[in-house]
Amino acid sequence: MATTHQQEEVEGASPGEQLIEACRRNNTDLLLTLISATGSPTATATLLNDTQTVLGNHAYHEAALRGNYEIIDLLLDQDLFECDPLTRHDLDTPLHSAVRYLNSLPLPLSPHNLEFATNLITMMLDAGSDPRVRNKAHLTPAALCDPGLRKIRELLEEAVFVQMERGGLVDDGGYEDREGEGEGENGREDVGSDSGSDFDREELEQELDQQRGKRNGKPF
Repeated sequence: MATTHQQEEVEGASPGEQLIEACRRNNTDLLLTLISATGSPTATATLLNDTQTVLGNHAYHEAALRGNYEIIDLLLDQDLFECDPLTRHDLDTPLHSAVRYLNSLPLPLSPHNLEFATNLITMMLDAGSDPRVRNKAHLTPAALCDPGLRKIRELLEEAVFVQMERGGLVDDGGYEDREGEGEGENGREDVGSDSGSDFDREELEQELDQQRGKRNGKPF
């Protein structure tokens, strides 16, 4: 429950500031109030997708960095919600942010934490988060996983295989070609192509092994 001081801070804040606060504190009641106040799905999407912190994190990143399952679930239920915004500094997607949170948990994961982690990542993937996107360090969310998160890494890698079978591998830098149709505000166009017939599982496995090598500091 929010303290009187916290309530006063929220009441004097802009909708964007309140949104960031809701995502950081897993405050679904506040988020629902903000959604109601926008008046339309389009206005809601604008608030949720365009709001950023001073450091360049979107609201979704703030929730994912803290593993705030309930607020993420509510965000993903909104029409036109962007599943793969990028942070300004690291070019992380929210999936990267969620992995960073999971990396901070005590290892090995307890059964409870493993179930939570699996449910969180599965929910994000099912909602449309793309596991192929690489951040500024050229790491996918799977490659960013701590070695102790083996089951979570395998879950993400399997999601990459599924996406590859549908077509397209995202290039280094968290996006495909910055030029051409479909380029968004962050210079990142929608992933996917008609190249599903070019899928090579062995080649992808080798690439994932290389990415894990970068993450773990081991030679290939």
